[in-house]
Amino acid sequence: MSSLDPMSAMRHPMAPLTPTHFAWDTAHDGRVGIVTLNRPARKNPLTFEAYAELRDLFRALPYASDVRAIVLVGAENNFCSGGDVFEIIEPLTRMSVPELLAFTRMTGDLVKAMRGCPQPIIAAVDGVCAGAGAILAMASDMRIATAHARTAFLFTRVGLAGCDMGACALLPRLIGQGRAAELLYTGRSMDAAEGERWGFYNSIVERDALLADAVRRAGELANGPSFAHGMTKTMLQQEWSVSVEQAIEMEAQAQALCMGTRDFRRAFQAFAAKKPAVFEGD
Repeated sequence: MSSLDPMSAMRHPMAPLTPTHFAWDTAHDGRVGIVTLNRPARKNPLTFEAYAELRDLFRALPYASDVRAIVLVGAENNFCSGGDVFEIIEPLTRMSVPELLAFTRMTGDLVKAMRGCPQPIIAAVDGVCAGAGAILAMASDMRIATAHARTAFLFTRVGLAGCDMGACALLPRLIGQGRAAELLYTGRSMDAAEGERWGFYNSIVERDALLADAVRRAGELANGPSFAHGMTKTMLQQEWSVSVEQAIEMEAQAQALCMGTRDFRRAFQAFAAKKPAVFEGD
């Protein structure tokens, strides 16, 4: 692709990002982005500004020229305690309905941006994972946890519905309708073992290995066929709302596009030469 191509000009490196409301780092030569929610004194709650900046990050990721996978983690043995009680919850009690709707749409936009970006997202969960924090884990593509993880969709505990930020659509897909209903109605905490048994968590690892394990998994994805991974993520998202016949046709078109990539040709040539394939995402 020519450097003068307008689409090439739209792509840019994300490694130099300097966010204000969360920490950002990269690994695997810039192919893995690490988002750290870093307000540990209060168990890493979100603020209005953090929501918006996270939304903007995930909206920008489709145009990243370097980052191919994301790790989402919390600082100092907690993932995220949800919306900050004094910086979000208390102000919400004084807002008008139009203002509240603008807020709930903005938080929903974060989930849509996470689901819409082509990079696989791995949530590395330790300690408290509650409210909006549980939503962030849910909206990720994979979740690993420590035995200390406690996950709660606790919206009913503050008089709100469990249908927050896509929970009633996404959570049943992960763990089943009845189990999702129980968690969303009661707001109770789900421990790591139960979460793994129910399919919310892919695996449980030791606390001191959590971040390294997540980064390793993300690195394996990032060093794979990133265009094809993005297509898989898109199909996983879109095929819930179509018939099987439509899904098969969508996958036929998606796979044909992947077969047209140089990664596909590289993989064949590597196989024929009995060498490891090297994927470049094109």
